[in-house]
Amino acid sequence: MIENDHLRIIETTNLDEKTKGWLLDLWNSEYPENLSYRDLAAFNEYLKGLNDVRHLLVMYDKNVIGGWAFSFDRDGESWFAILLSENLQGRGVGRKILDQLKQTESELNGWVIDHDTDKKIDGSVYNSPLGFYQKCNFEIMKTQRLELDKISAVKIKWIKKR
Repeated sequence: MIENDHLRIIETTNLDEKTKGWLLDLWNSEYPENLSYRDLAAFNEYLKGLNDVRHLLVMYDKNVIGGWAFSFDRDGESWFAILLSENLQGRGVGRKILDQLKQTESELNGWVIDHDTDKKIDGSVYNSPLGFYQKCNFEIMKTQRLELDKISAVKIKWIKKR
């Protein structure tokens, strides 16, 4: 069992190759299989396409990465994504790193899978995090959808209240 007081959040704008390898493993184990990357080179290409990226790494047990959040700019908007190891989900860690992202952003946009029909690499069901984002004051932009062979998702948006 991992206790929240043993977690550390590290902020960085640069990732070394070892860290990228850990993040690739986390990505491939927690996201649906159809969003997986076959190798580090393909994952690096994805990362290179992100502009003004900021990474938050959730560390535990002497530098094991259990979560990753990142924000980046795309088309004049601030976007983000969060991945948490299954053993950290439901413990307030996602809210903690999301709150840290919100401290320096005036808005956050994301694509969220809004169904429970995708499978992870291990064959288990990928559970939609849409309810989590609703609890964290994100608006569901129901008319803005991403419909691709790899993903079916709805846009979510959070705007800082003045």
